[in-house]
Amino acid sequence: MQAWQVHENGEPGEVMRLEDVEPPTPGDGQVLLKVRAANINFPDALLCRGQYQVRPPLPFTPGVEICAETEDGRRVIANPALPHGGFAEYAVADAAALLPAPDALDDAEAAALHIGYQTGWFGLHRRAGLEAGETLLVHAAAGGVGSAAVQLGKAAGATVIGVVGGSGKAAVARELGCDVVIDRRSEDVVAAVKEATGGRGADVIYDPVGGEAYTQSAKTVAFEGRIVVVGFASGTIPSPGLNHALVKNYSILGLHWGLYNTKNPKLVQHCHEQLTELAARGAIKPLVSERVPLGGAADAVQKVADGLTTGRIAVVMEETA
Repeated sequence: MQAWQVHENGEPGEVMRLEDVEPPTPGDGQVLLKVRAANINFPDALLCRGQYQVRPPLPFTPGVEICAETEDGRRVIANPALPHGGFAEYAVADAAALLPAPDALDDAEAAALHIGYQTGWFGLHRRAGLEAGETLLVHAAAGGVGSAAVQLGKAAGATVIGVVGGSGKAAVARELGCDVVIDRRSEDVVAAVKEATGGRGADVIYDPVGGEAYTQSAKTVAFEGRIVVVGFASGTIPSPGLNHALVKNYSILGLHWGLYNTKNPKLVQHCHEQLTELAARGAIKPLVSERVPLGGAADAVQKVADGLTTGRIAVVMEETA
């Protein structure tokens, strides 16, 4: 089979190589899956760089989120078990963690439903307790993770403010349903949020960026608001001023969705059922901005690494395109 292999750490476009390899052999409790589509996530770039919290042995195949077909013909979504990731014709995954692919979504959309939307659902509902009528601010609102949070926030009845970088991404954020869009490249984010909220600030802030975005979050969070720390796409991990959180009465909430797979897998299943229902009625639909064949995976991962994308890029196998 063909699979992208990483033999040394570095930039994805330089270290990913498309090779002919033997199909992976499932271990205990695992199943072999025929990949139909693989969604590209920022962690795929971090894996190539050797900067992710999980460091699979070299060589490995990246690709942490797929829509695939089981040997008995079921269409599922899964997180492949590294080092046998999803940028390949076949991958392996834990049998107990397979989830049915929603009928309302095609292969590329289904592949993009899992990590970003589960993260958004857990962040907004499980951690922050977002309620209808509240104001949600989403950083990187046109990106893969941010776009999921925007749709989930609107589905929950929140007023959504999206922060983006550039006019093109601003247009995407409006199409996603943001009530207010702020272009951080041409506007003062703090001033714009305060103007949009009458000086009150946002009740919930969803931050997959870190760095300067977190500084803005602390300045724009409402009294008794909640900042959900999802990731650090900026490359800078902020150091929160806890004295500021104390005097302003807000919460800083961490979210590592992957932990729920081991600590509360039933809740992951419940979340998937909720997402499937939302997809069935059209309340959420992964924004797949680009679909590329397997041969284009390395360039696509590099685009994600460089922050040049809106929504998701999916690697789609030719026979299921």
